[in-house]
Amino acid sequence: MRKSLSLFQTVLAIISCVSNICAQPVYKDKPYQQDYSIKYYSDSTKAQLMQVSSDRNGNIQILAKEGLQHTYDGQFLYPGKIVPDDSYRFLKYKKISALKSYENQFTYLTDSVVLSNAWAGTLFSKHSLPKANIMAGGRDQTFLISDGQSLQLIKDSQNLWSGKLTDDDVIAVAFQSAVDQFWILGKKSLYSISVKDKKLTKRLDGAGFTCFDLTSKESNVIIGTTDGYLTFNIASGKQAGLVNRKLPVNNITAIKEVNGKIWFGSNEGAFALRPYGKFDYYYGERWLPGNHVMDIAAGPNKSVLILTTKGLGQIVFKSMTLEDKAMLYEDQVRQRHIRNGFNAALVKMDHGNLSTGYMEDSDNDGLWTSMYLGGEIFRYAATKSPEALANCRDAMDAMERLYTVNPVPGFPARSFERSGHLKELHDTERWQHSPEKEWDWKSTTSSDEVIGHIFAFGAMAELVDDPLLKKRSIALIDTVMSHILKNDMYLIDFDGKPTMWGKWNPEYVNSFPINVGDRKLNSSNIIGMLQTAYHFTKKEKYKKKAFELMTKYGYLENMMRSMKVIGKAPADADEHAKHMSDGWNHSDDEMYFVGYWGLYRYAFNDTLKAKYKAQIIDHWQAERPEKEGAWNIFTALTGTQEFDLNEAVWYLREHPLDLIDWVIKNSHRKDIELLEPNFRKQTTKEVLPPDERPVQRHNGNMFSLDRSGGNGTSEHSAGDIWLLPYWMGRYLGIISGPQK
Repeated sequence: MRKSLSLFQTVLAIISCVSNICAQPVYKDKPYQQDYSIKYYSDSTKAQLMQVSSDRNGNIQILAKEGLQHTYDGQFLYPGKIVPDDSYRFLKYKKISALKSYENQFTYLTDSVVLSNAWAGTLFSKHSLPKANIMAGGRDQTFLISDGQSLQLIKDSQNLWSGKLTDDDVIAVAFQSAVDQFWILGKKSLYSISVKDKKLTKRLDGAGFTCFDLTSKESNVIIGTTDGYLTFNIASGKQAGLVNRKLPVNNITAIKEVNGKIWFGSNEGAFALRPYGKFDYYYGERWLPGNHVMDIAAGPNKSVLILTTKGLGQIVFKSMTLEDKAMLYEDQVRQRHIRNGFNAALVKMDHGNLSTGYMEDSDNDGLWTSMYLGGEIFRYAATKSPEALANCRDAMDAMERLYTVNPVPGFPARSFERSGHLKELHDTERWQHSPEKEWDWKSTTSSDEVIGHIFAFGAMAELVDDPLLKKRSIALIDTVMSHILKNDMYLIDFDGKPTMWGKWNPEYVNSFPINVGDRKLNSSNIIGMLQTAYHFTKKEKYKKKAFELMTKYGYLENMMRSMKVIGKAPADADEHAKHMSDGWNHSDDEMYFVGYWGLYRYAFNDTLKAKYKAQIIDHWQAERPEKEGAWNIFTALTGTQEFDLNEAVWYLREHPLDLIDWVIKNSHRKDIELLEPNFRKQTTKEVLPPDERPVQRHNGNMFSLDRSGGNGTSEHSAGDIWLLPYWMGRYLGIISGPQK
């Protein structure tokens, strides 16, 4: 019976695959390690930071030239401070020159002793190097110390051995517990000394050494230099391979293995070695108060402490699922990014201070809110969350008012705001007074907004089981599409003229050469919009117009033209076409994929649906190098089995929790392969993770490497950037609920 059932199931599977309804892959949402930073700033005019350490109690201590410091306050997005540590008040009378964690307890080197407040203060081992500032602890409270010239091995105030390096200065020492020996790094050499036989042995010659650590279960010595790092294999007694110079930054200032991962500090941020030789790069105030790294140490709860000249960055690794991350982002949106119901950015902040700044109006308030609303619709459809439904109502109120705040029938405003303060608003020439007292509205609405509206209204009408919301959504679809049909496929503004981008008329669309993206884009968008309108209203005028455009005016041919054809306009094209095709337009990508919901979902027939699927997959193939989470997940709506689910999840997991616009820099990196300028505006062979590049919406170039200016002056909303693709994935069933 079991064999028969298995055969039956196999036959069913084959039939399903032949029918092209094979199950899509599903990401099981199990906990992963999400990294984020807690920053502690220091007044660099009052403290010159040198070393950092933590103890088994979770305390963090910093040694500055001016004395011991510790952290005060501090949590994610709310930085703390580094302040003087007077908890052991008599330590201020000691001339502390080095701080280490020995057996998970704070241990100090002074001009005369090695001491600790642990073990009831019984660790108090005298030495005779008054300028000693280098220390490592071995077995049974044995310590090797140095002043850069001389070395002393001490235990219980006894000098077990003294010596010097041959023609070199000591810059660091470390202990290898497995064989009870110390390692000594000079500026141009590596030595070892066994505690048992007290024999100093040179192990390696080199140049430009700066720092080192024992790694890989004490099997290797990793040595940082001014130009890369090298690996010395202890067992073979030889350098393993060449100096690695394909690093984010080659001037290494600190090395530390923490929780099995090798961390590097530099004069331009920190980075950690990943498998297969790649690196996680931590640059800028998303992660660190400053970029010049002084020291790296293990921190509380498996965190990593990165000390810079301007303060401490504590890189925390928290176990969470994608749904956990979604809930953090949901709070972020509701607490700081809802303006009159719109999904808005927080701007004019004071260096990342979330209590400052204001929520700004945008040309694309309708689009960003449509995308957030879409995410909440999918959230409700997947979970039936009352909170998601309430969020849908709030956003719907804002979207609906775009049509009533202005006097033009069927015309959606870009945005609206309270009147009387036009001088404080951007693009004041676009703002008009509303018939509603004390309100102004923003004109010149773009096709970006309209396609976003139709996407959200269609998803609402289909997926939300609230009769009133369905009715309102369908009414708005009918309202804007009737306006477009009535006005010969144009969006007509308050002045009776078409807006700059609200044009779907064949005379305009087909004026572009066939390889200019707007010809394909506008055709695709308007057919998706007309299909959505027909699907929900059943008004024949929408279906008739769509087929007229597809057959008489070649819109279907425009849509089906491969993305491989898209490029710069030919030399004999007009200036507008040339301007519109000077490079790949990522805003167009956003409009395409948002429009694919209505294009594919509400196709007039199966024949067209198959064509649309081919069109979407062709576009997705062009987008694959970007590993863009939203575009991969939108592609999954076609039912295709191949849509780069792993890359979509990579995008979601790697996205930073901190969405503040900090200065970002990657163009200097030596571990990335830069490409020559190209039409796609692809700067590197492989796209960087989202948490290493600037925060940007889906209309940005995922290959952007740097962001300069306005450090910490604004925060993006996760509503459109992250919540839309995540909740869409949940609704489509390609991302599971949280798995324990």
